[in-house]
Amino acid sequence: MIILITGASHTGKTALAQKLLEKYKYPYLSIDHLKMGLIRSGNTELTPLSDDSALTEYLWPIVREMIKTAIENKQNLIVEGCYIPFNWQEDFDKEYLDHIKYYCLVMSENYIRNHFDDIKKFASVIEKRIDDDCSVDGLLQDNSQVLNLCKKHTVNYVLIDDEYKINIDL
Repeated sequence: MIILITGASHTGKTALAQKLLEKYKYPYLSIDHLKMGLIRSGNTELTPLSDDSALTEYLWPIVREMIKTAIENKQNLIVEGCYIPFNWQEDFDKEYLDHIKYYCLVMSENYIRNHFDDIKKFASVIEKRIDDDCSVDGLLQDNSQVLNLCKKHTVNYVLIDDEYKINIDL
């Protein structure tokens, strides 16, 4: 089984991947780690500050083929990161799609406004953020955009509203 976890920044993608790793013993791939490895090794001229669409265009073909390889080898894998395109399903035949579950994490305006301090507090729970310029306005904009894209592409999303409770059973 392949589990794809995406969403806006600060929605808990990495924390959820870690939780699933501990529960199901499925390894996970952080697309951010792949991104930084490719950038630091000089295999791309992109930078961590490059446009998300340029990073997605560069990273997704690599990640997509890793997913196919894992499925072909009957391996479980969790893939998390914000560089999964909303039309990801178009890149897989049915034989692959049957082995992929997709979750996009989205925080509601209500949650962001009422829990901003918690969002900031948990921002580095798994990975240590060096420069975190998280703001209420930025989170509101990012999550609104992600929610609209989820609806436009009719993909599965998990809306975080009153409290932060995400339970994914495989």
